[in-house]
Amino acid sequence: MRSTVGQRNSITDVAGVLVGQHQLLDDDVTLGAGAATGCTVVRVPGGATAAVDVRGGGPGTRETDLLDPANTVRQLNAVLLTGGSAYGLAAADGVMRWAEEHREGIPMDPAEPSRVVPIVPAAVIFDLPVGDWHIRPTADAGFLAAEAAATAFARGTAGAGVGARAGALKGGIGSASVVLADGPGAGVTVGAVIVANPVGSVVDPRTGLLWGAGTDGPEFFGLRPGTEAELAALNALPVKGTVLNTTIGVVATDAALDPISCRRLAATAHDGLARAIRPVHSPLDGDTLFALSTGTIEAPPTPLPGAFPGDLLLLDQLCTAAAVVVERAVVDAVLSATSIAGIPAYLDLFPR
Repeated sequence: MRSTVGQRNSITDVAGVLVGQHQLLDDDVTLGAGAATGCTVVRVPGGATAAVDVRGGGPGTRETDLLDPANTVRQLNAVLLTGGSAYGLAAADGVMRWAEEHREGIPMDPAEPSRVVPIVPAAVIFDLPVGDWHIRPTADAGFLAAEAAATAFARGTAGAGVGARAGALKGGIGSASVVLADGPGAGVTVGAVIVANPVGSVVDPRTGLLWGAGTDGPEFFGLRPGTEAELAALNALPVKGTVLNTTIGVVATDAALDPISCRRLAATAHDGLARAIRPVHSPLDGDTLFALSTGTIEAPPTPLPGAFPGDLLLLDQLCTAAAVVVERAVVDAVLSATSIAGIPAYLDLFPR
């Protein structure tokens, strides 16, 4: 698969996708005290076909059953990624309120356009011990994140990534995109936004290089192996203290896909997590990836034997790209993160 990096190297390179964030972060936050959480909303004005793939033993989700391809509803209006563990799911109420006020949702009464039911699936990370346990994203936070949705958004210690930890290091939110250069998907964009909060490690303790730099090579990200002193500092860090974690995110494409193909896209996107995090999908994680299709590009079907769908070769390209952008987005999250509450960021340990 040949591809180029998208214009923003962001999920918002996919036509019809916007991202908004809201965070609660005190300047003097310490472990267990002060605000350190937030939420991120991926909005798709007009709706998008979608599916989800949930891995790991401890997921926190809302409306994921709705996205089973066997079920009736075919589209969603937004996805909420949030901190606050199960408490943070309340932020989805605010996203729904914003969507209702802007008449985005399933229309329920032709005579009254304001009567809609917005579809807003959600997934959470466990970040409660980083700041004050009792400060979590609320419905108002979700509303403000939806209101802020745009093509540009902060990465690292922002939105749902504020309280994220990646093993012993500071986690965060990251994004990446590619534009396919050949084959049936030529001109199609695939992007991802990931909140990296795994119990597993994102860095090779022998070299100091991020696991997720393996596919593209460390030079792609401007990385180089750590010095002896840097590696000693890394390996002296205490093991992550929480037992509940989770990496969550959204993969999107502008290629037209049905829910079954979106489901395959979400499943294969998890390969990107497996490349960037070790271990991944553990009993202590609730890893969840949503897949969206805005459908702005209708690729012509490829002639194949009747037993195969016409979009099979396109879907194969998209699945390969999905794993790549997820892997890169994890790296972006870690490289963009800044330290809070005494949790060191990767660039604090490897400033070169």
